[in-house]
Amino acid sequence: MSANQVLYTPLTDAFDIPTNKDVDASAIPDPQSKCTYLCGNSLGLLPKPASDLVQQELRVWATRAVIGHFSHPYDRPWTKCTDEVNILLAELIGADESEVACMGTLTSNLHLMMDSFYKPTSTRFKILCEAHAFPSDQYAFQSQVLAHGLDPSTAIIELSPRQGEYTLREEDILETIEKEGDSIALVLFSGIQYYTGQWFPMQSITKKAQDKGCICGWDLAHAVGNVPLELHNWNVDFAAFCTYKYVNSGPGGIAGLFIHNKWHETERPKFAGWWGHELSTRFAMPPTFSPIKGAQGFQQSNPSALAVAALLGSLRVFKAAGMMQPIRARSLELTGALEALLKRSKYYIDATQAQAYRGKAGFTIITPDVPSARGAQLSLLFLPVGSGTMQAVHGYLSQNGVIGDERQPDVIRLAPAPLYNTLKDCEHAAEVLENALAELQ
Repeated sequence: MSANQVLYTPLTDAFDIPTNKDVDASAIPDPQSKCTYLCGNSLGLLPKPASDLVQQELRVWATRAVIGHFSHPYDRPWTKCTDEVNILLAELIGADESEVACMGTLTSNLHLMMDSFYKPTSTRFKILCEAHAFPSDQYAFQSQVLAHGLDPSTAIIELSPRQGEYTLREEDILETIEKEGDSIALVLFSGIQYYTGQWFPMQSITKKAQDKGCICGWDLAHAVGNVPLELHNWNVDFAAFCTYKYVNSGPGGIAGLFIHNKWHETERPKFAGWWGHELSTRFAMPPTFSPIKGAQGFQQSNPSALAVAALLGSLRVFKAAGMMQPIRARSLELTGALEALLKRSKYYIDATQAQAYRGKAGFTIITPDVPSARGAQLSLLFLPVGSGTMQAVHGYLSQNGVIGDERQPDVIRLAPAPLYNTLKDCEHAAEVLENALAELQ
């Protein structure tokens, strides 16, 4: 069976897709039809296996109560409920099992990693990041710098795209590391930029940073489950990620972190918790912390078995699809098709002309047009900027069963997720978008 055959029907059927009426009570056509959901970059759809596994855990809770920690009818005792998840996460991100821990939330994991790996000195104290990182990351950078008694205005280097451009150039990032590297303690970018959808050249940035003596970490919130990752082979120092976007673990689902095994002998958790203590003596309640070797030693509290079950259900869908190689092939096909349909629109404006555009309602695409520099997401900038075009279009899309993601003031993100979206979804979204802009002329 080919990758396309696997991904077209069986895995689409593995997800619950809301109806038009479910997502917008004012939906005009076909209220009972399935919506065109292109918002997996914000929250993935519910995998049916995830629902089944959560129901199982609820039954275990009801029938076994505390005994479920050790005796579980589905062989997932809660003391070991992340075991299978860690194996599958490691495969998903290109890591060894010991390098991965299913735990916490994205920002809390990012703080744990920075507490361990951001070690400023009098001469090497700066953090290099992107100027328009997700706000939570920016808050984390600022608070970490302040906790070390440093001034964010001098300790944080923020890179912005060149004038008239929307994404960062690889050569500009590498040049900055070469120039400022001796004073940089930590390089920390998002794998995929949440607003533009740019996939940063992770391997080259990591290598350049380490060549200059810097630690290199990554926020993979929009990259995990979206693009192929080889964190171990790329020699990434650490990474943190959520799982509720392309990995479909549910709203606020449990997150994960990665620590390269080159650090396992030297980096101990600074903020120890009992769930990071080795399992063989954990329930003996010893007074001295004996961490699990590797990333799982950074665990603090026991994870929610319900949240872990939801993630496990989705990861089993990934495994059924063959993991990221066939999924990425399908993603390239879908995103390329959506891009081609959008660029055929009479309302499409080339990005080089967008900043000077003052005409009637239109749009451009600010996501890189090179497939290797993006994931599934295409970010549409609506023009003229500040005209309210985006808000009107977003409302029209929703009423007509196309669910995208608005980012103020002028961007709608559309992401054809390869596990459950189809070419028909791309065609319908482009058609509805065309109709929305026609109404604004």
